[in-house]
Amino acid sequence: MRLATWNINSIRARTDRAVAFLERTGVDVLALQETKCKDDQFPREAFEALGYEVVTSGFSQWNGVAILSRVGIEDVEVGFPGMPTWGDPAAAEARAIGATCGGVRLWSLYVPNGREIDDPHYAYKLDWLARLRDAAHGWLAADPQAQVALVGDWNIAPLDTDVWDIGFFAGRTHVTPAEREAFAALGEAGYTEVSRVHQPAEHTYTYWDYQQLRFPRNEGMRIDLTYASPALAARVTGVTIERNERKGKAPSDHVPVVLEIADPA
Repeated sequence: MRLATWNINSIRARTDRAVAFLERTGVDVLALQETKCKDDQFPREAFEALGYEVVTSGFSQWNGVAILSRVGIEDVEVGFPGMPTWGDPAAAEARAIGATCGGVRLWSLYVPNGREIDDPHYAYKLDWLARLRDAAHGWLAADPQAQVALVGDWNIAPLDTDVWDIGFFAGRTHVTPAEREAFAALGEAGYTEVSRVHQPAEHTYTYWDYQQLRFPRNEGMRIDLTYASPALAARVTGVTIERNERKGKAPSDHVPVVLEIADPA
């Protein structure tokens, strides 16, 4: 099975690119983030025509997550257990959707940005990650052989070499010790960040800002990451970061990360 994650940065603006990507790569399951549309606005027909089932969680022009699968979608869950709320009135945002696809329990995750270190959104981000860690730990405690994938835009660069210039990010979110510790807690809960196992080279990025010629200068960040449970990590045989998807007409500022998953033993 081929499983991919992609912050599409508006699915309606990039439907043609997503369709072309699926046709070119033969991906079986695609987790999307930042779809930026309500459920009834998602262009599902374009993907259903290719043989994909589609599940979405979107409430407005912000956030939004989805899963596309041609190997089945079962037990759909919007929001993980204990996911914190945001806003006034407080409500769960469209940042997490889970489904079982081809025997893998997949979660498409769009982690809060955090904005600024002194912003309440930063505390929300840390709480969100802590609650995710608790939920993920619980899934493995209940079934150590569970096939779980936690993929998406984490809005965290775990290592200094995951950003083009660590000095530029001094005093900013995405690289703070607290964020990195919250990300590492998923590893401590038993999961493996398999994209780094298979793509270990430093200064390998998945996101380049649209401004300041960041992409031509390769001034990027590695923030689209893929945690797998032990049973699933053992089945991952390769990872591809589709850098060329940042090129061409109207690209997303993120690129897909594709996992090659062998059949169960």
